[in-house]
Amino acid sequence: MNLKKRRKKLIKASAIAFAGLMFLFLYLPILVVVFFSFNTSKMNIEFKGFTLMWYSKMLQNAALMSALRNTLIVAAASTLLTVLIGTVAAVGMYRFSFKGKSIIDSLLYIPIVIPEIVMGISLLAFFTMCHITIGMTTLIIAHVTFSLPFVVITVRSRVAGFEKSIEEAAMDLGATRMRTFLRVTLPLIAPGVMSGAMLALTLSLDDVVVSFYTTGIDSITLPIRIFSMVRTGVSPDVNALCTVIILGTLLIMLLSNMIRNKSQKREET
Repeated sequence: MNLKKRRKKLIKASAIAFAGLMFLFLYLPILVVVFFSFNTSKMNIEFKGFTLMWYSKMLQNAALMSALRNTLIVAAASTLLTVLIGTVAAVGMYRFSFKGKSIIDSLLYIPIVIPEIVMGISLLAFFTMCHITIGMTTLIIAHVTFSLPFVVITVRSRVAGFEKSIEEAAMDLGATRMRTFLRVTLPLIAPGVMSGAMLALTLSLDDVVVSFYTTGIDSITLPIRIFSMVRTGVSPDVNALCTVIILGTLLIMLLSNMIRNKSQKREET
């Protein structure tokens, strides 16, 4: 018995140590960025002193703020469009049968599995062939294109576990199909929709390769701006901006979890 207990304790300690190392590997670079955003030195090599000046200089950096504004506009617009189209597509593809459904279902995975550089070049060729000026519009379309499959798959997995009898009961009580969808179906699949929206937002904020081929001079996003600064060195005001983005991301995650918990409590009651 003692030997078995020792083995269990050893396995438990090893699992905890492995999990700790994994989280350290994932989050240590983020902590380093936050740490050096308060550094008085312009070099991200050694910490010479504490300061908040980079947060004020971040706001004075016109190129950086312009890139951030473009990123937020593209992310918000593409996420909204992706969620609207993806939710309707997921519900429709799950409930209705039509010719070519299996083909469309298979084609849905192509943007996920193909390399981003292939998608970026193909979108650039498509926009050029259609004589569409490269800019903010093409950037939003590109982000919707590669984010849409993630939303459809996430929402459809939520719809798959949905009880149709609840909708039938609502319509038997006199509710129209649209009212049933807005008042019954949508609140119940809201966690899936929220998860899809978070995925679309993350993919949009993080994208470099596809955006590089589909952006114009006046619509450069923050990831592309930072990527171009790597050759000459990333200034600490970028670290400050990244810290603000990290805090904003944590806030969005907390709000998302609150909404998801409320939805789960509503289902239980």
